[in-house]
Amino acid sequence: MPLGNQAVPSTFSFESVQDVKVVEFCPFDTAAGLITYGGDDRVALGMCLFQEEAQDSHLPVLQFQHITDFHHGTSVHSIAWSPNTNVQHLPYSFQFCTAGDDRKLRYFVSDGRSSSSVTVLEGHLSYINDCVIEPISGLDVASVSDDHTCRLWDLETGTQKTSIPLGSAGVSVKWNPSEPNKLMVAEKNGIIRFYDLVSQQPIMSLSAGQVPLISADWCKTNALKVGAVASDDWLIWDMSKSSLPEVTDQAHSKGVCKFRWSNVHENFFATTGRPGNYINVYHMEHRKMPVSCQMQTGGGLSWHPSLPLCATGGGNKVHLWFLEV
Repeated sequence: MPLGNQAVPSTFSFESVQDVKVVEFCPFDTAAGLITYGGDDRVALGMCLFQEEAQDSHLPVLQFQHITDFHHGTSVHSIAWSPNTNVQHLPYSFQFCTAGDDRKLRYFVSDGRSSSSVTVLEGHLSYINDCVIEPISGLDVASVSDDHTCRLWDLETGTQKTSIPLGSAGVSVKWNPSEPNKLMVAEKNGIIRFYDLVSQQPIMSLSAGQVPLISADWCKTNALKVGAVASDDWLIWDMSKSSLPEVTDQAHSKGVCKFRWSNVHENFFATTGRPGNYINVYHMEHRKMPVSCQMQTGGGLSWHPSLPLCATGGGNKVHLWFLEV
């Protein structure tokens, strides 16, 4: 599948004051270019602006602006943006949720200058692996943990609404804007379930057929597609055909970390894994891997909401790859 083993350097990069452990573009077109990235005890907020194509080049020109930092008090593991984030008119409002190493969620609301608040959500009994904010109203956040639960929280009151028991550790939780009444929960035991949020009951499930399942994502551009990484492999499901993976192949030779779909093209996805912190980007239709690059340290994996651009951390930098569709 890959074109070769030659590493492709990142198209752009910008520096962070800490080693980057998580990166998250705001997935909403109304705030395209906003990016958060976190390290040991803080979350940074910035804006990536892409100008028209440079002369004699097919690549856009990146202008990066650091907006502000937020004290976090513990290492950041996951970041989820709210659809109520606003950069269209004043006053601006930046709203996102984080999962920390201390088993707590934090919901930040800020104008990027003088006004900022944080709501702490407590209740998980073990490490929180992922969180996501409901993409239409932005009123709820869902989180999954090593404590074998998926929990839903009310962001207006800061209280827990419900706790869904799981068969093993929850590793990923996703909402899809086209299916806001359903929630996807991936478990370490290789099972991915979809829950009806009205009844809070599972309505369908997928099986990876291998363990441990480490990360999964629900395709934004085609809600019938789900992707994941388990053991050393990536796996793709077409839910209209089977509960078993339609396609699978080796992702990384010594273990996987993350799987994320592109937000603009259903045939693009990316994985990270070991040895080191490799990032691989795949194009399913052409059966090729246009990007393969090894980082020394770092983490996180995210896609721009409207451009074929993915980002990950490497040391004290955020690296971005611009891909030709």
